[in-house]
Parts: sequence; C-alpha cells; structure tokens
Amino acid sequence: MSAAVVVFSGGQDSTTCLIQAQQKYQQVHAITFDYGQRHRQEIEVAKTLAAQLGVASHKVLDVTMLNELAISALTRDSIAVSNELMDNGLPNTFVPGRNILFLTLAGIYAYQLGAEAVITGVCETDFSGYPDCRNDFVQAMANALVLGMDRELALVTPLMWLDKAQTWALADSLGALELVRDHTLTCYNGIIGAGCKECPACLLRSKGLAQYQANSPEILASLPK
Repeated sequence: MSAAVVVFSGGQDSTTCLIQAQQKYQQVHAITFDYGQRHRQEIEVAKTLAAQLGVASHKVLDVTMLNELAISALTRDSIAVSNELMDNGLPNTFVPGRNILFLTLAGIYAYQLGAEAVITGVCETDFSGYPDCRNDFVQAMANALVLGMDRELALVTPLMWLDKAQTWALADSLGALELVRDHTLTCYNGIIGAGCKECPACLLRSKGLAQYQANSPEILASLPK
C-alpha cells in the first residue's frame, strides 16, 4: 500500500498538498508541529481540516524546545511581524532550523509508518525569503535522511516551482478552492481565511488569489501535467 506523510500546518500550501496527496496515495498521514508558535490557532485549524478531509492519521507533535532556541516573530509575541527584512536579509518571521527539524521528524514518522514519501509545501518560486524553503536544501535533507536511516524516502515538494497564483489554480483543479480560501490559516497574526491583510503571508496569498481570479484559464493551463 502506498503511503505518504504530509507536513501539515493547516495553511494554504500544506492543505493543497494534502488534498493532492489523497488523490495520489492510498494512505495519507498528517503531522503537525506544536513549536509554541505565535499563531497557535493553526494547530486547531489543522486538527479540524485533518478530520474533515479524513486522513489516515493525524499526529500533533510537541517540539516546543524549538521555541526556546529560535528567536523569531513567530516564536515571540514581543516581536511584531514586520514587512521589512532584517539586517541579515531575512524576514523576522524566519524560524532558524524549523524545516530541518520538521523534515527530520516527519522522516522518522514515515519510517515508523512504512511510508515512502514525506510531502511538504515549501516553495522557491514565490516564497517569503526563507532559506529552508529552497530546493537545494530539500534535496540535501532528502539525501541525509536516506543515508541516516538506510531506507529509501522521497521528500516531495509539489509547490516548489509554482507561484502563489498557480498554487490557487492547483487547489481549484482539485476541487478545493473554496475550502482552501475560506478555512485555512496562512496569516502570521492567526486570522483564518483572508487573514489580517497586512502581514507578508496575507499579502502574498491575496496577491496570488487576485492574479488567479483575473487569469484563471491561462494559469490553470500553466500547471505541470
């Protein structure tokens, strides 16, 4: 039986990946990480969506030690989310090591379940400037997991080369545009759906949706076959 583990935050990207995975794998498991994040509503949203979508299992894993180590606007309420880059060129919502930890633990969980793939919604084409969303990083992690566990495991990134408009198109092609639009949580300030309309995640999400709505036939046609 083919099986996959989806790194699932309840946001636009991971929800789209989960729905697509359910059409490609016989079993789809979801794993959500509680790292003491600023917008903790995402954990409840992930639970609700996982139940609604009928995943084979949904594990919420406590990794709050990351909060102790990684100082970011997403791990400290005292740091306001900024639309400006920090002096190091990164957004202040970057959580150092987050995807390194998440993919490592998801890989261990996939090993336990006998799943052959871990799916993550990271994207290099239209991303927020996070170095751990780049394809080179994912490929390095995939190689490390295979070597470290002596077992074949694919890290699958369906959105890696899609921009946000194409990600909306993918959700639409899966029959899930309304669900993703109205019930996912992408907002850095923890507001479901359209969000706060001010943080970088909301601006990227709304810009992509507007582009898709204005040019849906062309954008749908641009999706990889």
